[in-house]
Amino acid sequence: MQTATVKLSPDLSPWQMFLHADWVVQAVMIGLALASIVTWTVLVAKTWELRRIGRSLRAASAVLAKASHLSEAEANPHLAEGIAHDLLGQARTELQQSAGLTDKAGIKERTASRLERIELSYTRHLRVGTGVLATIGATAPFVGLFGTVWGIMNSFIGIAKSNTTNLAVVAPGIAEALLATALGLVAAIPAVVIYNHFTRTLGGTKGSLGDLSADVQQLVSRDLDRRESPKAGLSAVQAAD
Repeated sequence: MQTATVKLSPDLSPWQMFLHADWVVQAVMIGLALASIVTWTVLVAKTWELRRIGRSLRAASAVLAKASHLSEAEANPHLAEGIAHDLLGQARTELQQSAGLTDKAGIKERTASRLERIELSYTRHLRVGTGVLATIGATAPFVGLFGTVWGIMNSFIGIAKSNTTNLAVVAPGIAEALLATALGLVAAIPAVVIYNHFTRTLGGTKGSLGDLSADVQQLVSRDLDRRESPKAGLSAVQAAD
């Protein structure tokens, strides 16, 4: 007794399945392929950007840790641009606008508020591009499933028209439909993994921004104390007389 062997048709390759699919399924596949390209593009671009910013933040923090005065930090050429430059500029602006005021607590509070706004603005800028990853990860499987349902529906219509359930007639249409689901998963899984990776990385970057802001606030606090120290010395001399 001989066993019959089933040989797959050469037409059941991904490319041929795409070419023979319904135009709706083809549109779904093209959209998912473009979504996958966007995912990997965001990965490369955002990884380069976050690494560059991470190095910049570490260098700025090292410079601020060694500075004794706000003016000393502002004069450092390594802080001539970037987030550290913006933080120092906002701190200097608040000190200038608060000239003549004696309430140090109020000056420090307003300075902290200014720096916090800069941090939030910078964090929002860093998150640009990550939202599309979340969208792709959440919607790609369902888009692929839509393509599969549409393709299987067309396959059933073809079966009804041909009046046959022969596997050779049914299999190509079902395979084309299932390819849409596979592409949906190919687009969604990396998007979710990459999004989670960037979420953790941005959390670390946000912490570094907070450290940088704290360094600037410490410089402001020292300058305020130094600004009042001559007054305190004069009061002490007058009391001794």
